[in-house]
Amino acid sequence: MQIQRSLLVLTIAQSFGLTAAPILVLLGGIVGTQIAPSANLATLPVAVQIVGIASAAIPASLLMSRMGRKAGFLAGTALAIVAALLAAQAIAQQSFFLFVVAAFLIGVYIAFLQQFRFAVAESVPAAQVPKSLSVLMLAGIVAAMLGPEVGRRFSAVEGLPLYVGSFLGLAVMLSISFLVLLLFYKNSSIQGADKKEATRPLWEVLRQPKVILAITAAAIAYSVMSLVMTATPLSMHEIDRHSLADTTRVIQSHILAMYVPSFFSGILISRFGAATIIKVGFVIMLACMLLGWGEPQLVHYWGALVLLGIGWNFLYLGGTTLLTQSYRSDERFKVQAVNDFLVFGMQAVGSLSAGVLLAFAGWNGVLAFTLPGLMVLLLVMLGVKGRVEARTLA
Repeated sequence: MQIQRSLLVLTIAQSFGLTAAPILVLLGGIVGTQIAPSANLATLPVAVQIVGIASAAIPASLLMSRMGRKAGFLAGTALAIVAALLAAQAIAQQSFFLFVVAAFLIGVYIAFLQQFRFAVAESVPAAQVPKSLSVLMLAGIVAAMLGPEVGRRFSAVEGLPLYVGSFLGLAVMLSISFLVLLLFYKNSSIQGADKKEATRPLWEVLRQPKVILAITAAAIAYSVMSLVMTATPLSMHEIDRHSLADTTRVIQSHILAMYVPSFFSGILISRFGAATIIKVGFVIMLACMLLGWGEPQLVHYWGALVLLGIGWNFLYLGGTTLLTQSYRSDERFKVQAVNDFLVFGMQAVGSLSAGVLLAFAGWNGVLAFTLPGLMVLLLVMLGVKGRVEARTLA
C-alpha cells in the first residue's frame, strides 16, 4: 500500500510543481524581450533557470541523502514559491536582474523536483520501475495543460502590470504541491539484495557501458530539447509574429508530446529494453530537425515541437531506466548526483545557446546546432552495441 501511496502522492505533487517549467518557457523570453537591456539577453531567464538546475543537481541529491526525500522536497518547493513571488515583483518593477534571479531559483527548485523520479524508483521493485516512472511522467500532461494556461489567462489582470498575474498564479500552483507533499508524502524505500555488497568506487560505476549510454541519452535529450524549445516562443512570437495564443498552443502540444508517450513507453521499455527505446528516440529527434528546417509555418513549428517532445520522452525515460539498473542501493545518491549534473549541465548549454544562435544564425542555425550532440549519441550507441543488457544489474 505504501508503494502505491508514494507514487500517487508524488505524481499529484509533480502535476502542480512542474507547471513552473512551461510557464517560464512560455513567458521567460517574452518578458525578457520587454525588460532586458538588450535583445540578445531575451532568453537569459530561461537559460539561467537551466543553470540553476545544473548547479543544484549535486547539492539536491546529497542533501536528500542526509535529511531524507520529504524534507528536501518541501525545502525546494518553499524556495520555488518565494521565487515565483519574486518574479512577479521583478516584472512589476521592470527589473531584469531580479527576474533573472527568480528564474535561477526556479531552476534550483526543478533540481529538487527531478529527484521525484529516483524517489519513485526506490519505492518499487526493480521490475516495476519502467511502468512506475511512466506513471510519474504523466504528471507532465497536467502541467502541460495547466502551466501555459495559467500563464496566458492571468497574463493580463486588471490593476497589475502585464504578466505579473502569471507568476502569482504559479505561486498558487506551487503552494498546492507543497501542501500535498506536507500532508501525504512519507519517505519510503525498498532495499535491494545488493545492500550488503561492498560499495564500488564512483569511477567504476560510471565507466559501465550502460551508465555511459544512460547519461548520454538523457543529456542529449535535454540539451536538444532545451535548445529548440527555448528558441521557439521567441522565434514564433517575436520574429515570425505568430499570436501568443498560437505560441501557447505549440508549447502546450510540445509538453504534452513529452509526457503522453508515457502511457506506453514504460511498457515498451519492459518489452524491448531501454537501449532499443533510446535508438527509437534518436531517430525521432532527427525527424524533428528535418521537419522544422527551412522557413517554418505554424504547422511546421507544431509538428517539429511534437516530434521533439516524443523523442525526448523515449531518450530520457530510456536513459533514466537504464541508470536505475546500474547502481546499488548505497551508491545511488552519488551516481544520481553526477547524472543530473551532467544532464542538466548539457541542458544549460542548449538553453544558453538559444538566444545567441537565434539572433545571429536564425531558426535554421538553432536546428543545425543540435546535430553535433545527436552524432555523439549515435557514436555512443554504436560503441556500446552488444554490451548493454537493460534488464540486469551491472
